[in-house]
Amino acid sequence: MEQGNRKAQYLIAAAVSLSTATIGVSSGWPTPVIPKLHNNQTSMHFNEQQISWMVALNTPGFVIGSLATSYISDTYGRRSTLLSSALPIAIGTMIVAFFMEAWLLSVTRLMWGLGTGMISTVVNIYMAEITDKDIRARLTVMTKFMFNFGNLLVIVIGYYVSYNTLNYMMLVLPICYASACWFTPETPYYYLKEGKVADAKRVLSKLRKYKNDKELEDALTLMQQDVKNEMRRSSSFKELIVGKQYRKAVIISIGLRIGMVMTGQITTRNYLGRIMQESKSKISLETVFIIFGAVNFLVGVMSSILVDRVGRRPLLVYSFLGTGLSLALTVGYFFCQEILRIDEQYLSPYGVIPFIGIVLSTIISGLGYNSIIFTIGAEIFPLNVKSIAMTSLSVLNGILGFGVAKGYQEIKNVSGLFGVFFIFTTVAFASAIFSYYVVPETKGKSLKEIQIILQGDMYTEDEKLNHVVTENINEEEPGEMTELKVFEKKE
Repeated sequence: MEQGNRKAQYLIAAAVSLSTATIGVSSGWPTPVIPKLHNNQTSMHFNEQQISWMVALNTPGFVIGSLATSYISDTYGRRSTLLSSALPIAIGTMIVAFFMEAWLLSVTRLMWGLGTGMISTVVNIYMAEITDKDIRARLTVMTKFMFNFGNLLVIVIGYYVSYNTLNYMMLVLPICYASACWFTPETPYYYLKEGKVADAKRVLSKLRKYKNDKELEDALTLMQQDVKNEMRRSSSFKELIVGKQYRKAVIISIGLRIGMVMTGQITTRNYLGRIMQESKSKISLETVFIIFGAVNFLVGVMSSILVDRVGRRPLLVYSFLGTGLSLALTVGYFFCQEILRIDEQYLSPYGVIPFIGIVLSTIISGLGYNSIIFTIGAEIFPLNVKSIAMTSLSVLNGILGFGVAKGYQEIKNVSGLFGVFFIFTTVAFASAIFSYYVVPETKGKSLKEIQIILQGDMYTEDEKLNHVVTENINEEEPGEMTELKVFEKKE
């Protein structure tokens, strides 16, 4: 069935993208700030351990935010969750802007993590349920692109302005995205889950602008059937873990999240300034930050073009493989510096190699797995467990992120940067193998088609249990669908 004008979907994606731009800024904030703390450019004084705790405390907040999202998104809706995420981000930003106590930076990072956990979890659910299947990945990647744009802004601007000025500038961000998202609708899938058929129909008509009422009724009927079939089962965490039909989706999602986090892209970005200082590179931090931020931004643009033209699976395999090869350059340099202990005067001309490896890995991962893993997670779980699944994955993300952020300094103390990047490289190669053998292709498929691929006969057997009949009980309005009855076949 040909869809109508999708302008509304693009406008909604643009509004939602302001929220990911905001968490892009808060996530990239440590990159220009850590060198300022080391160089005593603020009135606060930190040692290495305090900085590692400050960086790492973002992830406990992320876990709390993800857990809160599970309840809020299922009880009050996806839109309400998105709007409420502005509160912890605003509180954290006000703390860092108006107070100069060192321990309060950790509180700020905790609050930002809370908001980031809420946004990261609900945005992928929201975009999967609000967009058409053939533009779903493109619009979801738009939110990732804006995350990278937020990174670019804070990394580049943060180098040139003072610590206080940077924090004052960030105060407007939660206000801006909350204002824009106020005008976005709830998803039709959520309305149907709650039994609000009229509201679902109203939203669906605005999202897709069907040519006539019959097309709208047909689309709504199919969506109702899918929702009824998926919601027939429990929405509990136990159902997610015990249910055999979810097993493939769980394995795929966990494997991809481990690969994404344990390749160390976020930690590398946070410590980029210190890594370059310790590599004895002659490149100035100003140049490093500008190049890195610009690359992140351009990769976001390119990934939005690439993701709907290339399958998800090839992107995963080749991007993990390319990331591993790129990080191997960095491993080789620090092997020469820290293990072979080659004299600095011979090694310094090659001090740009770690930066080249990091930038290449950023480009390749940004074009590949970093741009689509969240999309795949939102695609492969059925509606009844989607919220709890995305929340559980976000919690896993937070736990792994905390381990990598806090473990970075500990591993570096034991085995140097060679040990750190060797682990990142090994995980990247292992993830390429995992993606090749385990992950199916989901490009261009509806959410129902994806469930059939993952569940096979179990899904078709579930469908046979439900016979959905729609009937018009309002004779005065022949086009109005007012009731949905579900009859279960007797065994």
